[in-house]
Amino acid sequence: MGLFRTLLFVPGNNPRFLKKARGISADIVCLDLEDSVPDDQKSKARGIIAESLTQDTYESPVYVRTNPPSSRHLADDLESVILGKISGIVVPKVQNAEEMDKLENILARLEAERELPRTMIIPSIESAQGVVNCHDIATSSNRVASIVFGIFDLLNDMGIEYTKESADGGYSRAKVPVDARAARVPAIDSIWQDIRDNDGLERDCQVGRDLGYSGKCIIHPDQIETTHRIFRPSAAEISWARMVQDSYENSIKTGKGATTVDGRMIDEVHYKRAKAVLEWSRNHSTV
Repeated sequence: MGLFRTLLFVPGNNPRFLKKARGISADIVCLDLEDSVPDDQKSKARGIIAESLTQDTYESPVYVRTNPPSSRHLADDLESVILGKISGIVVPKVQNAEEMDKLENILARLEAERELPRTMIIPSIESAQGVVNCHDIATSSNRVASIVFGIFDLLNDMGIEYTKESADGGYSRAKVPVDARAARVPAIDSIWQDIRDNDGLERDCQVGRDLGYSGKCIIHPDQIETTHRIFRPSAAEISWARMVQDSYENSIKTGKGATTVDGRMIDEVHYKRAKAVLEWSRNHSTV
C-alpha cells in the first residue's frame, strides 16, 4: 500500500468507467458496489468487477467498496471479489469493532480456502455510533490500512442538512483523524461533491489537511491534481518513512520480517507505504 492522498470511487456497474480507471493514477482506485449501484444491479456489478479484476491491469492499487456489514449483500460481495487481485476492501458504515471481527473471520476463511494473500480493510465511519467507536474500529484488526470519513450518511444519521459553506459534522470530521492517528493508521477525508467547484475542493482539502487527514475521497479524475498537491507528504512523514524502510530492511536481512519502530509494529504493508513516500520525495524537490 502506498500513499493515501486520493481514493477515487468508480461505479462497479459501468464497464466503460472501469476500463478508463485502469490508467488513472489515483493512490487508490476503489471499484464501488455500494452507493453507485442500485439494489437490482448488485449481482451484475459483482460480475463486472470480478471480470475486470481477472482480465485487466490497473495502474493504481485497487480496492473494492462492498456493501455495509448490516447489508444482506456483504457476504455475496466478498465471495465475488476476494480473488487475490485487489489490495483490499473499503467497508462502508462500520458501526463497531464487533462488525470488524465478523468481517475478519470471513476474510480469513476465504483466504485459507482459496490460498490467497491477506486482504486489507479500510473501514468507513458514517454514523454517530461509528464516530463514537472509531478508535476501537481502527485498532480492531491489523488488516486496517486506513480509516475513511463519510460526511453525507453521517449528516443524515444526525438529521443535519448539508451545505458547502458550513462546518457540518465538524466534531465528527475532527475526531476521526485523531482516533486514526492514535491507532497509527492514516485517515482519508470525505468527498467534495461539486466536481465543477475546484476552488471549493481546494479549500476543503486544506481544511482536511489541517485536521490531520492524509488524503481525500474523490469522485472524478479531474479532482486528482488538486488533491495530490495539497495532501503531499510532509517532512515528518518522509523522515518516518526513512526510519521504517531502514528498520524493515535490516530486519529482513536477519530473517525476521516484521519489526518495531518507536514501539510501533512494522510489517510489509508499512514498508510498501514507506517506499511510496520516499519515491515521491525523490521525484519532488519540495514538500
